[in-house]
Amino acid sequence: MATRLQPVQHNQIELNRPLALDSGAALARPTIAFEAYGPLNAARSNVILICHALTMDQYVASTHPVTGKPGWWSKVVRPGGVIDTDRYHVICANVIGSCLGSSGPASVDPATGKPFAMSFPVVTIGDMVRAQAMLLDQLGVERLHAVIGGSMGGMQALAWAAHYPNRVERALIIASAARHSAQNIAFHEVGRQAIMADPDWRGGDYYATGRVPVKGLSVARMAAHITYLSEAGLTEKFGRQLQDREVKTFGFDADFQIESYLRHQGISFVDRFDANSYLYITRAMDYFDLADPHGGRLADAFRHSPVRFGLVSFDSDWLYPTAESRRIVQALHGAGAQASFVELSSPFGHDAFLLDSPEMWRLIAGFIEAGL
Repeated sequence: MATRLQPVQHNQIELNRPLALDSGAALARPTIAFEAYGPLNAARSNVILICHALTMDQYVASTHPVTGKPGWWSKVVRPGGVIDTDRYHVICANVIGSCLGSSGPASVDPATGKPFAMSFPVVTIGDMVRAQAMLLDQLGVERLHAVIGGSMGGMQALAWAAHYPNRVERALIIASAARHSAQNIAFHEVGRQAIMADPDWRGGDYYATGRVPVKGLSVARMAAHITYLSEAGLTEKFGRQLQDREVKTFGFDADFQIESYLRHQGISFVDRFDANSYLYITRAMDYFDLADPHGGRLADAFRHSPVRFGLVSFDSDWLYPTAESRRIVQALHGAGAQASFVELSSPFGHDAFLLDSPEMWRLIAGFIEAGL
């Protein structure tokens, strides 16, 4: 299938020095795409960095240039909103390795004049955060009033607090974890294998063919999307209802509403995301383990940290369950750090942090001002 990402002009900046990667490789002056909202005060002390999740991007409060939909947190980040852009200067950067303007496998390798494809170096959550720090350096921002992220964004927020504790006043981590579990690695591997088994993937070198691995990426998205939901939410929304029919077809069309929904999620995803970027970013999440450099002692990653931490989980989230947040809080307290934790009740699973949640919104607003 010839569907592929449409070329879009993004707000970008070229980093003024090489980006050293955890793998030992380096990217020479990579590009970072970002969006910014609200006025920067004279002291440059009102900056909030929002870190996005796996399939999100920098368009946190802007109309998406590909889908035309509102920003993924536009109800939160707005003038007079929970994160008030009349008061705060909010930045959200597309992570390195992605496909919405930041350097990634679809970017042109200056050495060859062709897309990097699978020659792009493997990146980590730490690399993403290092690139963001370099971006802020060039923007003249020395310190963050807060860094906020959900899911993979929460991993970045944790990495910010661990690696740059003197640049962060507050870190709010929502529905996230300090490491990727074996189960989550397994789900990612299913998605990666679906992409790589698609004949149109061509070892990642599909950019010049006019064909992209639509089927593989669609299946990867479908499998992942299930993990973002909950059984209760799926039952409430779909149950066993049939899709536009009164009887079963006794075939393999999408008889059930849930089948039709997942197929829609899969096929719409390929219009806004690159298959190779999906491979790279899921691998970065799988490699994430903040305790690993400290002999498995997570507390040592935050020893005597001056950062004020807030953690939020959802009781129906089985992708990053509450136990993962409690583990982080225990480590933070063991390290002598300030940390508060709230578990919210929601039937919507992991995706709850992206949906309307007045209780979560109140927590965010309160944390920005004075902590949870």
